[in-house]
Amino acid sequence: MSNEAAGNAGSTTTATAPEPQSGPGPEPLPHGIGSSLPSAESRAKTEGTFPYASDLWAEGLLWAAVLRSPHAHARIVSIDTSQAREMPGVRSVVTHEDVPGEALHGRKTADRPVFASDVVRHHGEPIAAVAADHPDTARMAAAAIFVEYEVMEPVTDPEKAFAAEPLHPDGNLIRHIPLRHGDPEAAGELVVEGLYRIGRQDPAPIGAEAGLAVPRPDGGVELYIASTDPHTDRDMAASCYGIDPGIVKVVVTGVPGATGDREDASFHLPLGLLALTTGCPVKLTATREESFLGHAHRHPTLLRYRHHADAEGKLVKVEAQVLLDAGAYADTSSDALAAAVSFACGPYIVPNAFIEGWAVRTNNPPSGHVRGEGAMQVCAAYEAQMDKIAKKLGIDPAELRLRNAMATGDILPTGQTVTCPAPVAELLAAVRDFPLPELPKDTPEDEWLLPGGPEGAGEPAAVRRGVGYGLGMVQLLGAEGTDEVSTATVKVHDGIATVICAAVETGQGFSTLARQIVQETLGIDDVRVAPVDTDQPPAGPSCHGRHTWVSGGAVERAAKMVRTQLLQPLAHKFGMSTELLQITDGKITSYDGVLSTTVTEAMDGKELWATAQCRPHPTEPLDEAGQGDAFVGMAFCAIRAVVDVDIEIGSIRVVELAVAQDVGRILNPTQLKARIEAGITQGVGAALTENLRTPRGLVRHPDLTGYALPTALDTPDIRIVKLVEERDVVAPFGAKAASAVPVVTSPAAIASAVRAATGRPVNRLPIRPQAAVAT
Repeated sequence: MSNEAAGNAGSTTTATAPEPQSGPGPEPLPHGIGSSLPSAESRAKTEGTFPYASDLWAEGLLWAAVLRSPHAHARIVSIDTSQAREMPGVRSVVTHEDVPGEALHGRKTADRPVFASDVVRHHGEPIAAVAADHPDTARMAAAAIFVEYEVMEPVTDPEKAFAAEPLHPDGNLIRHIPLRHGDPEAAGELVVEGLYRIGRQDPAPIGAEAGLAVPRPDGGVELYIASTDPHTDRDMAASCYGIDPGIVKVVVTGVPGATGDREDASFHLPLGLLALTTGCPVKLTATREESFLGHAHRHPTLLRYRHHADAEGKLVKVEAQVLLDAGAYADTSSDALAAAVSFACGPYIVPNAFIEGWAVRTNNPPSGHVRGEGAMQVCAAYEAQMDKIAKKLGIDPAELRLRNAMATGDILPTGQTVTCPAPVAELLAAVRDFPLPELPKDTPEDEWLLPGGPEGAGEPAAVRRGVGYGLGMVQLLGAEGTDEVSTATVKVHDGIATVICAAVETGQGFSTLARQIVQETLGIDDVRVAPVDTDQPPAGPSCHGRHTWVSGGAVERAAKMVRTQLLQPLAHKFGMSTELLQITDGKITSYDGVLSTTVTEAMDGKELWATAQCRPHPTEPLDEAGQGDAFVGMAFCAIRAVVDVDIEIGSIRVVELAVAQDVGRILNPTQLKARIEAGITQGVGAALTENLRTPRGLVRHPDLTGYALPTALDTPDIRIVKLVEERDVVAPFGAKAASAVPVVTSPAAIASAVRAATGRPVNRLPIRPQAAVAT
C-alpha cells in the first residue's frame, strides 16, 4: 500500500494488484522514512527458520518444570520434595528456601514471591521448580512434590476486597485516585447512569513462554528469553539470585508476538535459579495451560457512571467510580488505574469531573500490562453513556459526540492542557460520512454472512443491523514522572550501517523503523539492527509506543551525528557548512552542484560511529486531587461499527469497522496498516469472545479451545477511512503510536452498534448472547 493510499479516505484492507511497470529494470526497493520497507526477519519467520527461545539448545542441557498451585487461596502447611529428588534423572529441586537473594520481585512494586512460602494467593502461583535430564522427567518430578495445603476461602469479588482480611502484608488496596475537577454542585438538565463490567482478556501470545538459562564461569547466569524489558528483568533476576547485576545477562530471543509484558518473571526467575544450582544450562518450554496460569491479564473492571448534560447534549459533569481487579499482586495496576481515571471522560470537553478510582488485590490471577490498559475499560463505559444521552434527547449519536469533541488546547479532567494534535471531530466526521456497507439479501448465498454462520443462525428475518460509534484515546509513553529515556548507537563501516539499541522488536516494527531512519539520514541501503542484550545501554520496555518515539529518536540523533562526521571534512574542504550538503540515494551533493560524490567514497574506509540519547519532556505524578501534567502525549481514534444481530438467539456478526486515526506521520504505510488491523482484531475479541473465566479464582479451560480467540471468520472488513497526519512537534518524526488506540476504541464501537440493533443496554464486555436478544 503506498504512502499516499494509506493517507487517503476510503482506503481499505484489501490490497490492489500493482499496475504493470513499463521501462527497463525492476522497481527500486523501498527506502527511508515513508516507504513500506519490509521487515528483515519476515522471510525467516515465514520459512520457520527464525530462532525463538523454544528452539534454543546448549551442550549438557537440562529441562525445567514448575509446580504451580492448584488453589486460588491456601495456607502451605508443608512441602515435601524428597520423592522428587530421589527420581532418576532429577538434578535439582528448588523452593522458597533456595532463593539466595530477595524473595520478592515486581515491575513496579516488589510484592510477588519467586516461590510461595507460607500462602498461595492465586491459582497457578509457583511453589517449586525442578531440573532434570528429560522434559518428561522434570514434569513427573514436579508432580511428585507433595504440598500439604490448608485451603482458604478466596476473595474473588473486588468490591469485597475492601472489607476482607488482608490477602497480602501490603494490604488489599494498591492505589486510590480521587480526581476532582470543577464544581461539585454543577448539574445538568439530563442525567443518565450506568453500571458496566469488563471481563478478563488474556494476551494469548502466539507462542507460549520459553527460555534458556546458561551459568557463567564468573558465578553469574545468562538468560535467553523473549523479554520486552530486558534490563528490568536482569535487575529483578540479580536481586532474587543475590548477585551483582553485572554478572547477569539477558539476551533477547525472537519474540513470538507481544501485546504487553511478554515474559513473566514467574517463568525465567526459577529457570536461572536452577542453572545456578546445577551448574548446567536449563531450558523451560511452557505448555499453553502454564502460559495462561503464569502471565498477567487485562484488568477486569467494574464501572459506575453518572453523566449530566444540558438540553442540547453538551456535557456538564461526569461522575464515575472505577474499580480495577489487580488479582493477587500489584504489577502495573497503579499505572493502569492512572490511565483509567485520567481518561474516564473520554476525548470530550467536560468542565466538571469527579472520578474515584481504586485498584485492589484479590485471589484472582494477576492483572498487568495489556494494550490500552485502563483506557479500554473506561472507553466502553463512557461511550455507552453517550449513547444513552443521545437516545434520551433524540439526537443522532454521532452528532452528540461532535458537539462535545475535544480539540487541541482543551483541558483534561486532570488539569493538563492537550498540547498535542487532537483532531477528534475530524476523525469522527470521516467515519460518519463514509458510505455504509450494502444490506445483505434476505437469503444470502453465503451462509457465513449470517450471524452464527451455517446451522447457527435463526431465520434471516430475525437479523437486525446496527450502526454504532466509538471515540477513544490513549497515552503515549509512560506517565506520572516516568523517566522515558533510550540510548542508541549507529556505526558505519564498509558500506554497512549497524544500529545498536536495546529496544525489543515485539512486532511493532521498531527494527524496520531503525533501518528506515538510518537509510534516510545517511543514504546507506544496507542497514542492520544488532541483537538485543543487557550489555547494551537500557532502552526501556516495549509498550505505549515508546520505541517509535524514544528509541527511534535516539537512533535519529545518533545517525545525524554520524552524518555530521561524514560531511564535515567535505564541507571544510569546499568552504561550506554541512547544512548545504545533502545525501540522496547514496550520493552526497552540494546545493550548487560543485560537489558530487558517493557515501562510500567519502567514507574512504573509515569507521564512523556515534551514541545518542532521547529523553522526552518530563511529566509529574497526579496529586491528591488527581491533578497534574501526567502524560507526554496522546493519540485518538474514531470507529464506526456496523453489526448484524440475530435478535432471537443473540448471535452477532461484525460486518464492518470504519476507522479514522490520528497517526501524526506515516512512517511505514504497510506496517501502519497492519498495526491498526491487529489492534482492531484484538478489540473484536474483547468485545465478543475473549473472557478468561475464573470461578472461585480458578482458571477454567486454560487453553485455546476454552478461550475463544477471534478467527479470520470473526474479523470484519476493516476500512481505514482516514489517517490524519498532523505532526506532534515534540515527537521525533511527529509520529504517534498506532496499535493501542484501536484496541481501546473498537469494543466500545461494537457494543454501540449492538445497542442500536437491539435496543438493549449492553453493559458488559464481552457481549453475551442474552444481552443481544431484543425484548
